[in-house]
Amino acid sequence: MKKNMTDFRVVENLSLTDRLFLLKLTPADGSPIGDTRPGQFVEVRVDNEPKVFLRRPISIHRVLKAKNEMWLLVQKAGNGTNRLATLKSGDLLNVVYPLGNGYTLTGGRVLLVGGGVGIAPLLETGAVLKANGAQVTYLLGTRSARDLVELDQYREVGEVLVTTEDGSTVEGLDCQKGFVTNHSRLRSGAFDAIRVCGPGPMMKALAKTIADWPEMQKLHYCEVSLENKMACGLGVCLCCVENTQSGHRCVCSDGPVFDVKELKW
Repeated sequence: MKKNMTDFRVVENLSLTDRLFLLKLTPADGSPIGDTRPGQFVEVRVDNEPKVFLRRPISIHRVLKAKNEMWLLVQKAGNGTNRLATLKSGDLLNVVYPLGNGYTLTGGRVLLVGGGVGIAPLLETGAVLKANGAQVTYLLGTRSARDLVELDQYREVGEVLVTTEDGSTVEGLDCQKGFVTNHSRLRSGAFDAIRVCGPGPMMKALAKTIADWPEMQKLHYCEVSLENKMACGLGVCLCCVENTQSGHRCVCSDGPVFDVKELKW
């Protein structure tokens, strides 16, 4: 898939919580957004921040062809993302995209599991799966219900299940206390495929929970998107290497999505 280096104009920068914000971008020259796959990411250049030298990898949250917009859901984590949080409508942002491989698309009943800002790539993934005829269910894990964002967007795509560590709930949703691995619907095993993104410990716990399921014998039954630290985004610097069954692989170029059985967890 062709990679692009494009100046995007900020259409809107929405603060969603004290840590999460949503950047809505469109190509500054009016050209159409290039092809992308669900689960891919971009690398953005952070201007006017002398402490930041490397681009920042950010998951593609949504691509709206009709509006010619790309959305990025970003969590403030340091100098780079805090600088991005200050962008205003009309500002320019240089973006390299699309990067990585993306999720394998499938039909049937698909469970999309997200934790924290790991929910970001799952909105676009679910929308594309639904458009292709799949039945999508989201399982979103968070510390508290107040940390959940864009629920209406996810509800438009499929059923939304929630786990919260503090036991807080959202009216109208199946909310259960604990971690995503504790939700009763996950343990029902009634899914044809599972796609996951979130913190490493969450994904490892999920992999352990479903390791003995008969469905795990199927190729690409459960795919996870890794969040290893990255630098170049092109597989050159070897900053993001992950040890797999087939040797050391670059998460940025060979991933970030892997069949969970490939990983030495």
